[in-house]
Amino acid sequence: MWRFYEKINRFMKNLVVLSGAGMSVESGMATFRGAGGLWNNVPVEDIATPEGYHRDPRRVIEFYNDLRNQSWDIKPNAGHVGLAEMERDFHVEIITQNVDNLHERAGSSRVLHLHGELTKVCSSRDPNNPFHIRELKPGEEIHVGDRAGDGTQLRPFIVWFGEAVPMIEPAIELVEKADIFVIIGTSMVVYPAAGLLNYVRPEAEVYLIDPNPVETHSLRPVHVLKMGASEGVAKLREELAKEN
Repeated sequence: MWRFYEKINRFMKNLVVLSGAGMSVESGMATFRGAGGLWNNVPVEDIATPEGYHRDPRRVIEFYNDLRNQSWDIKPNAGHVGLAEMERDFHVEIITQNVDNLHERAGSSRVLHLHGELTKVCSSRDPNNPFHIRELKPGEEIHVGDRAGDGTQLRPFIVWFGEAVPMIEPAIELVEKADIFVIIGTSMVVYPAAGLLNYVRPEAEVYLIDPNPVETHSLRPVHVLKMGASEGVAKLREELAKEN
Protein backbone atom coordinates (compact mmCIF):
# COMPACT_ATOMS: atom_id res chain seq x y z
CA MET A 1 0.00 0.00 0.00
CA TRP A 2 2.80 2.44 0.84
CA ARG A 3 4.18 2.05 -2.70
CA PHE A 4 0.79 3.18 -4.04
CA TYR A 5 0.89 6.40 -2.01
CA GLU A 6 4.56 6.94 -2.85
CA LYS A 7 3.67 6.78 -6.56
CA ILE A 8 0.82 9.28 -6.11
CA ASN A 9 3.11 11.69 -4.25
CA ARG A 10 5.53 11.71 -7.18
CA PHE A 11 2.83 13.23 -9.38
CA MET A 12 1.69 15.85 -6.87
CA LYS A 13 2.64 19.41 -7.74
CA ASN A 14 5.02 21.18 -5.37
CA LEU A 15 3.19 24.06 -3.71
CA VAL A 16 5.50 26.31 -1.72
CA VAL A 17 4.06 29.00 0.56
CA LEU A 18 5.85 32.03 1.95
CA SER A 19 3.80 33.35 4.87
CA GLY A 20 4.22 36.54 6.88
CA ALA A 21 2.54 38.39 9.72
CA GLY A 22 -0.71 38.78 7.75
CA MET A 23 -1.10 35.01 7.88
CA SER A 24 -1.58 35.06 11.65
CA VAL A 25 -3.14 38.46 12.25
CA GLU A 26 -6.64 37.02 11.76
CA SER A 27 -5.92 34.71 14.68
CA GLY A 28 -5.13 37.69 16.88
CA MET A 29 -1.35 37.32 16.83
CA ALA A 30 0.28 40.70 17.30
CA THR A 31 2.30 41.94 14.33
CA PHE A 32 5.66 43.62 14.75
CA ARG A 33 5.14 46.34 12.14
CA GLY A 34 2.17 48.45 11.07
CA ALA A 35 -0.63 50.04 13.07
CA GLY A 36 -0.69 48.60 16.56
CA GLY A 37 2.48 46.61 15.92
CA LEU A 38 4.80 45.63 18.73
CA TRP A 39 7.57 47.88 17.48
CA ASN A 40 5.30 50.88 18.08
CA ASN A 41 5.40 50.16 21.80
CA VAL A 42 8.90 48.73 22.24
CA PRO A 43 12.03 49.93 20.40
CA VAL A 44 13.20 47.22 18.03
CA GLU A 45 16.83 47.85 18.96
CA ASP A 46 16.05 47.02 22.60
CA ILE A 47 14.14 43.80 22.03
CA ALA A 48 15.18 42.29 18.71
CA THR A 49 18.93 42.81 18.36
CA PRO A 50 21.91 41.00 19.89
CA GLU A 51 23.04 44.36 21.31
CA GLY A 52 19.70 44.89 23.07
CA TYR A 53 19.90 41.40 24.53
CA HIS A 54 23.41 41.91 25.87
CA ARG A 55 22.44 45.28 27.38
CA ASP A 56 19.41 43.95 29.21
CA PRO A 57 18.87 40.19 28.89
CA ARG A 58 16.19 40.19 31.58
CA ARG A 59 14.00 42.64 29.66
CA VAL A 60 14.35 40.69 26.40
CA ILE A 61 13.68 37.32 28.03
CA GLU A 62 10.57 38.65 29.81
CA PHE A 63 9.29 40.25 26.59
CA TYR A 64 9.40 36.91 24.77
CA ASN A 65 7.97 35.07 27.79
CA ASP A 66 4.95 37.38 27.64
CA LEU A 67 4.61 37.04 23.88
CA ARG A 68 4.88 33.26 24.11
CA ASN A 69 2.24 33.07 26.83
CA GLN A 70 -0.13 35.16 24.70
CA SER A 71 0.45 32.92 21.71
CA TRP A 72 -0.82 29.81 23.48
CA ASP A 73 -4.30 31.32 23.70
CA ILE A 74 -4.38 32.02 19.97
CA LYS A 75 -5.81 29.45 17.59
CA PRO A 76 -5.06 28.77 13.90
CA ASN A 77 -7.46 30.50 11.53
CA ALA A 78 -9.18 29.10 8.45
CA GLY A 79 -6.20 30.11 6.33
CA HIS A 80 -3.81 27.96 8.36
CA VAL A 81 -6.27 25.06 8.29
CA GLY A 82 -6.86 25.44 4.56
CA LEU A 83 -3.14 25.19 3.80
CA ALA A 84 -2.87 22.06 5.95
CA GLU A 85 -5.80 20.49 4.10
CA MET A 86 -4.12 21.20 0.75
CA GLU A 87 -1.59 18.48 1.57
CA ARG A 88 -4.22 16.05 0.28
CA ASP A 89 -3.74 17.36 -3.25
CA PHE A 90 -0.29 18.97 -3.30
CA HIS A 91 3.13 18.49 -1.83
CA VAL A 92 2.94 21.55 0.40
CA GLU A 93 6.01 23.17 1.91
CA ILE A 94 5.53 26.21 4.15
CA ILE A 95 8.27 28.78 4.59
CA THR A 96 7.20 31.20 7.29
CA GLN A 97 8.61 34.46 8.55
CA ASN A 98 6.39 34.05 11.61
CA VAL A 99 7.72 32.79 14.91
CA ASP A 100 4.39 31.33 16.05
CA ASN A 101 3.50 27.66 15.62
CA LEU A 102 0.02 28.15 14.15
CA HIS A 103 0.88 26.34 10.90
CA GLU A 104 1.93 23.27 12.86
CA ARG A 105 -1.08 23.43 15.16
CA ALA A 106 -3.35 23.60 12.10
CA GLY A 107 -1.85 20.35 10.83
CA SER A 108 0.80 21.39 8.31
CA SER A 109 3.52 18.73 8.34
CA ARG A 110 6.35 20.57 6.59
CA VAL A 111 7.08 24.02 8.02
CA LEU A 112 10.38 25.87 7.75
CA HIS A 113 10.81 28.83 10.12
CA LEU A 114 13.09 31.53 8.72
CA HIS A 115 13.15 33.74 11.80
CA GLY A 116 13.11 31.17 14.60
CA GLU A 117 10.40 29.76 16.83
CA LEU A 118 8.79 31.44 19.81
CA THR A 119 8.19 28.16 21.64
CA LYS A 120 11.90 27.27 21.66
CA VAL A 121 14.96 28.49 23.54
CA CYS A 122 18.63 28.04 22.76
CA SER A 123 22.22 28.78 23.72
CA SER A 124 23.36 32.40 23.87
CA ARG A 125 26.77 31.42 22.51
CA ASP A 126 25.64 29.14 19.68
CA PRO A 127 21.92 29.74 19.00
CA ASN A 128 21.65 27.27 16.12
CA ASN A 129 23.35 24.33 17.81
CA PRO A 130 20.58 21.69 17.78
CA PHE A 131 21.96 20.06 20.93
CA HIS A 132 21.05 23.17 22.93
CA ILE A 133 17.67 24.02 21.40
CA ARG A 134 14.77 23.14 23.68
CA GLU A 135 10.99 23.23 23.16
CA LEU A 136 9.02 24.82 25.98
CA LYS A 137 5.71 23.50 27.22
CA PRO A 138 2.63 25.76 27.33
CA GLY A 139 3.01 28.14 30.26
CA GLU A 140 6.71 27.36 30.72
CA GLU A 141 9.05 30.36 30.92
CA ILE A 142 12.78 30.96 31.09
CA HIS A 143 14.54 33.36 33.43
CA VAL A 144 17.94 34.90 33.93
CA GLY A 145 20.11 32.13 35.33
CA ASP A 146 18.55 29.31 33.31
CA ARG A 147 21.35 27.61 31.41
CA ALA A 148 21.71 25.80 28.10
CA GLY A 149 23.77 22.62 27.82
CA ASP A 150 26.90 24.63 27.07
CA GLY A 151 26.56 26.65 30.28
CA THR A 152 25.39 29.89 28.66
CA GLN A 153 22.15 31.71 29.40
CA LEU A 154 19.12 30.27 27.61
CA ARG A 155 17.76 32.85 25.16
CA PRO A 156 14.74 32.96 22.83
CA PHE A 157 15.27 30.94 19.65
CA ILE A 158 14.62 33.99 17.49
CA VAL A 159 16.65 35.38 14.60
CA TRP A 160 17.22 38.99 15.61
CA PHE A 161 18.12 41.93 13.39
CA GLY A 162 21.82 41.78 12.57
CA GLU A 163 21.98 37.98 12.86
CA ALA A 164 22.39 35.53 9.99
CA VAL A 165 19.31 33.67 8.71
CA PRO A 166 20.60 30.08 8.64
CA MET A 167 17.45 28.59 7.09
CA ILE A 168 17.52 30.78 3.98
CA GLU A 169 19.53 28.25 1.93
CA PRO A 170 17.09 25.38 2.64
CA ALA A 171 14.26 27.81 1.81
CA ILE A 172 15.84 28.67 -1.54
CA GLU A 173 16.11 24.97 -2.37
CA LEU A 174 12.38 24.50 -1.71
CA VAL A 175 11.44 27.55 -3.80
CA GLU A 176 13.53 26.38 -6.75
CA LYS A 177 11.41 23.20 -6.93
CA ALA A 178 8.04 24.97 -6.69
CA ASP A 179 5.40 24.42 -9.36
CA ILE A 180 3.19 26.92 -7.52
CA PHE A 181 4.55 29.66 -5.25
CA VAL A 182 2.13 31.42 -2.91
CA ILE A 183 2.91 34.59 -0.95
CA ILE A 184 0.56 35.29 1.97
CA GLY A 185 0.50 38.27 4.28
CA THR A 186 4.03 39.57 3.87
CA SER A 187 5.11 43.05 2.84
CA MET A 188 8.05 41.70 0.81
CA VAL A 189 10.38 44.28 2.33
CA VAL A 190 12.28 42.09 4.82
CA TYR A 191 15.33 40.44 3.32
CA PRO A 192 16.50 37.82 2.67
CA ALA A 193 12.94 36.40 2.69
CA ALA A 194 11.72 39.02 0.19
CA GLY A 195 14.29 37.78 -2.32
CA LEU A 196 12.89 34.24 -2.46
CA LEU A 197 10.63 35.19 -5.38
CA ASN A 198 13.77 35.55 -7.49
CA TYR A 199 14.39 31.80 -7.21
CA VAL A 200 10.99 30.71 -8.53
CA ARG A 201 11.26 28.98 -11.92
CA PRO A 202 9.89 30.98 -14.88
CA GLU A 203 7.26 28.34 -15.66
CA ALA A 204 5.91 28.23 -12.08
CA GLU A 205 2.69 30.02 -11.16
CA VAL A 206 2.83 32.74 -8.51
CA TYR A 207 -0.07 33.83 -6.29
CA LEU A 208 -0.11 36.77 -3.89
CA ILE A 209 -2.72 36.88 -1.10
CA ASP A 210 -2.94 40.18 0.79
CA PRO A 211 -5.68 42.77 1.33
CA ASN A 212 -3.11 45.56 0.92
CA PRO A 213 -0.98 46.51 -2.10
CA VAL A 214 2.33 44.64 -2.11
CA GLU A 215 5.31 45.50 -4.31
CA THR A 216 6.95 42.25 -5.41
CA HIS A 217 9.85 44.01 -7.15
CA SER A 218 9.44 41.55 -10.01
CA LEU A 219 8.24 41.79 -13.62
CA ARG A 220 6.90 38.25 -13.66
CA PRO A 221 3.13 37.58 -13.81
CA VAL A 222 1.49 37.30 -10.39
CA HIS A 223 -2.11 36.25 -9.63
CA VAL A 224 -3.20 38.77 -7.00
CA LEU A 225 -5.96 37.84 -4.55
CA LYS A 226 -6.65 41.07 -2.67
CA MET A 227 -8.08 39.56 0.49
CA GLY A 228 -7.09 38.31 3.91
CA ALA A 229 -5.44 34.97 4.57
CA SER A 230 -8.56 32.90 5.32
CA GLU A 231 -10.61 34.19 2.40
CA GLY A 232 -7.57 34.16 0.14
CA VAL A 233 -6.62 30.55 0.86
CA ALA A 234 -10.20 29.47 0.20
CA LYS A 235 -10.14 31.34 -3.13
CA LEU A 236 -6.75 29.87 -3.98
CA ARG A 237 -8.11 26.37 -3.47
CA GLU A 238 -11.00 27.15 -5.81
CA GLU A 239 -8.66 28.49 -8.48
CA LEU A 240 -6.28 25.55 -8.30
CA ALA A 241 -9.17 23.07 -8.35
CA LYS A 242 -10.27 24.53 -11.72
CA GLU A 243 -6.80 24.02 -13.14
CA ASN A 244 -6.47 20.48 -11.88
